[in-house]
Amino acid sequence: MITRSIYIGNPAYLRLKDEQMCIMEPDSGQIKGRVPVEDLGLLMLDHFQITISHQLIQKMMGNNVVIISCDAHHLPHGIMLPLHGHTQHSDRVKDQLEASEPLKKQLWKQTIECKIENQKEVLLQLGNYYEPMIGYQNNVKSGDITNMEGVAAQHYWKYLISLDFLRQRFGESPNQFFNFGYAVLRSIVARAIVETGLLPVLGIFHKNKYNPYCLADDLMEPYRPFVDLLVMSFLEKNPDTEELTKDFKAYLLQIATKDVKIDGLKRPLMVAVKTTASSLYKCYTRDKRLISYPELI
Repeated sequence: MITRSIYIGNPAYLRLKDEQMCIMEPDSGQIKGRVPVEDLGLLMLDHFQITISHQLIQKMMGNNVVIISCDAHHLPHGIMLPLHGHTQHSDRVKDQLEASEPLKKQLWKQTIECKIENQKEVLLQLGNYYEPMIGYQNNVKSGDITNMEGVAAQHYWKYLISLDFLRQRFGESPNQFFNFGYAVLRSIVARAIVETGLLPVLGIFHKNKYNPYCLADDLMEPYRPFVDLLVMSFLEKNPDTEELTKDFKAYLLQIATKDVKIDGLKRPLMVAVKTTASSLYKCYTRDKRLISYPELI
């Protein structure tokens, strides 16, 4: 089922009524809009004068809706997810915990190969210098012990943006646009992981005791280039923009319904992410050898 992504950037009161999220003016109580909770996949709250009822939150958690809260800089600051989203949660976590290190190294190899492939396709579609990416992809080893991911990234960002561009979390423009997109993508991936019955804290490569979403950071890697394409398209049409405007945020939320190719089929990205998470579980149980990852159309 294709779900909706809703962005709210003005003062509002959100409550549950007749199984719908009602968006109301905080002062007058006038209803500005209604959305069935069952149609929601992602809700982004980007204003300090937004009030949401606990009853609505509980209904959203029961429907695996991810709630994203933005900070004073209008960047995603935290996400809310249900503790479990699958009837066989304990069994699936047990399989996840028992995954061997050699298996996880092979899964990480597949992840990086696909990420580099999609980065290559981004450069190709934009008419940029992509040829070295083929060699980097072919030289990825188990566990990516030679760090082909990092080598490919150096080439990728130079020819995606400029030769002197540095991709950094707190770097100069246009870093902020990519940061925002990746935060939204991370939330979508975390939602799919919980819905599959896995723990997002247990990664296949990322390991950090301060990071509760290590597995999301793993699985989102091959999806990052889809965000990159959206950002580059926006910047091409708005070359002088350096602020995260409401228009950009609403535009970027399209990422959830962006068509990708996965397992030979065209699917919305939010559906594809669930396919990826489900295939990972099948790799843990040895029912599959390869994770299902997306391809650029």
